[in-house]
Amino acid sequence: MFGSLKSLFGEKKETVAALKDLSALGVDMHSHLIPGIDDGSKSMDDTLYMLRVLEELGYRKVITSPHVVSDGYNNSTVTILSGRDKIRQAIKENNIALEFDAVAEYYVDETLLPKIEQKDILTFGKGYVLVELSYLNKPNNAGEIFYKLQVAGYKIVLAHPERYPYYHESSFAQYESLKDRNLLFQINIMSLIGKYGKDAQYTAERMIDKGMVDMIGLDLHTVKQLESIKECLKTKYLSRALASSKLLNNTL
Repeated sequence: MFGSLKSLFGEKKETVAALKDLSALGVDMHSHLIPGIDDGSKSMDDTLYMLRVLEELGYRKVITSPHVVSDGYNNSTVTILSGRDKIRQAIKENNIALEFDAVAEYYVDETLLPKIEQKDILTFGKGYVLVELSYLNKPNNAGEIFYKLQVAGYKIVLAHPERYPYYHESSFAQYESLKDRNLLFQINIMSLIGKYGKDAQYTAERMIDKGMVDMIGLDLHTVKQLESIKECLKTKYLSRALASSKLLNNTL
C-alpha cells in the first residue's frame, strides 16, 4: 500500500556515512534469547554467540523478551527469570561483558487481564511493559487492556507498530491516536532494510520523520539475523533516528 504512496510524499535525498556500530543505542529491549522457550534461540551456544556479536556491535546491556501468548508460548514469570539466571551464569563463565536481564513480550488478549490484576508483569526501565498485537486482525479489546495497564501504573511500549497492516493508512491517524493515548513505539531495526516488507519499512521511516519512535529494538531470534542487523548500519533512517535524540534505549 505505502509503496505506491511514497511518491506522493517524496523522498529526502541525503548521503550519510555508515555507522561503525550500535553503541549509540547501547541497550536493546526486544530479543528472544532464552533457549527453547519460544521461537527464538535454540541453544545456549547460539545465545552466547549472539551476545558476543552484540557486545562487538557496541551494546552494553541486553533485555531479552520471550513471547507470552496463551496459544503458543505460555511462559510465566518463573520460567522467564529462571532462563535469565542461566544465561547470566553462562555470560559470567564466558567472560562476556554485557549486562543481561529478561522481561516479556506480552500478547494483547484477554489472558493478559489476570496478569495485570495480579501485578504479574515483568517491566524494564521506568515501568515499561512490552506488548504486541496480532499481525492479522485488529484486536477489539486492545483499548480496554491498554487502559487497565495504564491505570495499574505501567507504561506501554508497543512492539513493532510498523508491522501491523491494519494501521497502515496515508493519514497516519490511527498511529497518532495511539500516541495520544501515551503509548511508546518500538520499531524493529530490520524494518529499516525491508525485512518485513516494503509497507513496514515505509511506515517505520515515516514514524522516524514524524518523531514518533521511542525505542529501536533488534527483535533478534537467530544467529542468521545478525548479518541483517549489521546491514542496518548503512541505513540513513537509522542515522536519522539516532540524530533525533528522541530514543530512550540508552536510558534503560
